Amino acid sequence: MEVLKKSQFKNVETEKAVKVQVREILNDIKLNKDIGVRKYNFQFDKNPRLRYRVTRDEIVKAYKQVDIKFIEDVKIAVKNIEEFAKVQKESFENNFEREIYPGVILGQKHIPIESALAYVPGGGYPLFSTALMLIIPAKIAGVKRVCACSPTMRNSKDINPKTLVAMDIAGADEIYAVGGVQAIGAFTYGTESIKPVDIIVGPGNKYVTEAKRQCYGNVGIDFVAGPSEVLIIADETANADYIAADVLAQCEHDYSARGILITTDKKLGEVVSKKVDEILKNLPTRDIAVSSWRNNGEIIYVDTLDEAVKLSNKYAPEHLEISLKNEDEIIDKLINYGSLFVGGLSAEVFGDYVSGTNHTLPTLRASRYTGGVWVGTFIKTCTTQRLSQKAVDLLAPVAHDLAVEEGLYAHANAAKVRIK
Repeated sequence: MEVLKKSQFKNVETEKAVKVQVREILNDIKLNKDIGVRKYNFQFDKNPRLRYRVTRDEIVKAYKQVDIKFIEDVKIAVKNIEEFAKVQKESFENNFEREIYPGVILGQKHIPIESALAYVPGGGYPLFSTALMLIIPAKIAGVKRVCACSPTMRNSKDINPKTLVAMDIAGADEIYAVGGVQAIGAFTYGTESIKPVDIIVGPGNKYVTEAKRQCYGNVGIDFVAGPSEVLIIADETANADYIAADVLAQCEHDYSARGILITTDKKLGEVVSKKVDEILKNLPTRDIAVSSWRNNGEIIYVDTLDEAVKLSNKYAPEHLEISLKNEDEIIDKLINYGSLFVGGLSAEVFGDYVSGTNHTLPTLRASRYTGGVWVGTFIKTCTTQRLSQKAVDLLAPVAHDLAVEEGLYAHANAAKVRIK
């Protein structure tokens, strides 16, 4: 293995100051409710709203502020995301009950979570695509109350109109003009005007991420997300232009984003490096992209594909692209990734917007133990059991004795009293 371009990326634990500030804001929201939300909305976003829920009139106004082509494009993305989510939902059509021991009938059923919040970031870009990725699978799953929220545009009481339109087309039941830690706190604990939800999904900055971490338990979350990342495995048959473009598509997200190339062809790595520099010269988001590429970008040359696979599984990237002469040779060996893009034409950008898979994915090696947001994120698999007297007569003595062995005598008695 040879590192052609080294990364300075460090997975630094959340700063103590961030943890403390988030805890203080959450406590304020818990205690002062709407008053606290209002205070932080204005402090951080200069959002003067007194009522957080977006009205139908505001949504209609947003449609007038975006062009028809944008709406048509969003609807294409929505259709593909919905169709894939429907196929995912089919995997839950297997409720069952089965006798697994004389008189013992066990089963399971899949129950949609009752309420969910789709947190859609604001910041430098209107991330309307995230609204689609969070709201649609929740609706397809059968969540009865799907809320969406986003910070308002700076010095404004309005959510970006593109984001608002996307939320509406995706089918959000309630939309709120609130963001940041205060939004996470409000939908966790509830306020006078915001009912709490059962699960909060969606990415955010380090403060939102820390808020989700601290609120977990009082509310469900998808996962704790960090900087976005892409890893590309490529051989001599790969297109260097595609790879350079995909690396920078990731790097422009933010200063901590990561673009990584692992290749069995040293020359390809060198060519990609040059092409990245060429694209950066005229890239409108150059300031961010050049910083994240220089600080966090990597190009690694390996001798074999097996070595590339082992390295990729160790990185456990959010997005994994493979561009090889024969991708099928390694697909089954790849086990840690948020979403897999097979072949040079399958760019991450399509997954980000329109192909139909979800772009809310695990980062910082979390793909070792979880996948991304999907229909299943909003569905609970719950078990049931039915016991006949015959089953009790057979199993109660066993349960009684095991309970006694643990020193739990009330448990033992609960089994004993049922024996006839």
